[in-house]
Amino acid sequence: MRFDVAKSGNGLTYEIRNIVSVANKLKENGTDIVWENIGDPVAKGEAIPEWMKDIIAKVAHDDRSYAYSPTQGDDEAREFLVKENNKRGGVQITKNDVIFFNGIGDAIARSYSSLRVDARIIMPEPTYSTHLLAEVLHASFPPNSYRMNPYNNWAPDLKELERKVKSHNSIVGILVINPDNPTGFVYDEATLKEIVAIAKKYDLFLIFDEIYRKLVFNGKKTVMLADIIGDVPGVSLQGVSKEFPWPGARCGWMEVYNIDKDKTFRRYITAILNQKMAEVCSTTLPQIALPLIMGNKNYEKYIDGRKKHYEKLANIAYNIFKNVPYTVVNRTDGAFYVSVVFNESVLNNKQTLPIKNKNVEAFVKEILDDNCEHDKRFVYYLLASTGICVIPLTAFFTPLQGFRMTLLEPDVEKFKNTVKTIADKIVEYVESYK
Repeated sequence: MRFDVAKSGNGLTYEIRNIVSVANKLKENGTDIVWENIGDPVAKGEAIPEWMKDIIAKVAHDDRSYAYSPTQGDDEAREFLVKENNKRGGVQITKNDVIFFNGIGDAIARSYSSLRVDARIIMPEPTYSTHLLAEVLHASFPPNSYRMNPYNNWAPDLKELERKVKSHNSIVGILVINPDNPTGFVYDEATLKEIVAIAKKYDLFLIFDEIYRKLVFNGKKTVMLADIIGDVPGVSLQGVSKEFPWPGARCGWMEVYNIDKDKTFRRYITAILNQKMAEVCSTTLPQIALPLIMGNKNYEKYIDGRKKHYEKLANIAYNIFKNVPYTVVNRTDGAFYVSVVFNESVLNNKQTLPIKNKNVEAFVKEILDDNCEHDKRFVYYLLASTGICVIPLTAFFTPLQGFRMTLLEPDVEKFKNTVKTIADKIVEYVESYK
């Protein structure tokens, strides 16, 4: 072509999905795969309750579900969400402050693409890949980040956050993922209020990804952005993909706070809405179903049952991994992931695991090279040796070497065996070449 048409940043990969093609290739060669790479409860075998299916079936018989919805979203769905927010007593919103999208990924993409090229959002490190990719693609430069500390239960380094905000005038907003993906960290109220104070001090807005807001356990609770934001401008990103769970619905929304407090922030939200108008609307059916499901008498009991299961698996994983040498692990208190970090300098490019299938061994060696991230090398050898598919931690934009796995396995004993196998393979892999 007459010039390079690809936007800078196109070389980034979404490893959560990318590893699937590798795993499928191994599957073709006889490897049984244990999928621990992606946060899809349904794909892992979680059963959707019949009462929820009945609601969705009823909505599907409503002709309204086949039509366009208003650009910002179905009126009844938005009014329901407004009522849910306002009854907690924090910042009050109207239905005009709620915008529906085709999944939270769509909301994330539009949030970053509506920014000026030279405006940056500082994000946690490690961070969820969708945020990272959207931010980098919008600006064509590596992101700014503040560290989550695995040696302090994954708590964020707020001194680093403020120092970077102060010294980089291009930073206009702060991203918080609460509960956090990939770490499973749940922010306490004091920490969140400090982040709000930093935003207020330096005239920034806040983006809170609260998709896992109800999936919190081990005695923790989610403090919502709306409840502590005060008069600082901000948005909360929420959705049904993890909570119902209904990831295939592609139904997420943005709640906008304090749009009347800052003219620049209002222009930014208007830019997002203008993009949304070009699309006409988001998928109607799940929007109509949302208040019927969330308002159902069985809903909270259903969520509580799921949380108890995730809590059980989180504690199983922690109690096994905490005794594994060469690693650091923290107990997961929210979402449904656990991240394990290798101690510094533990991994190298000479370590291996035995692979019985010679075709699989040849394939893995072909796709790995000496420049490969060391944790990615471990993950691919683990996959080839055991069939267990996890995600390298460096895929979440961090220099920390490690991996993330899910807490979604319905079979407790199978999960326990998977974690024990990974624990054994960590030792075997590291000690194969020190």
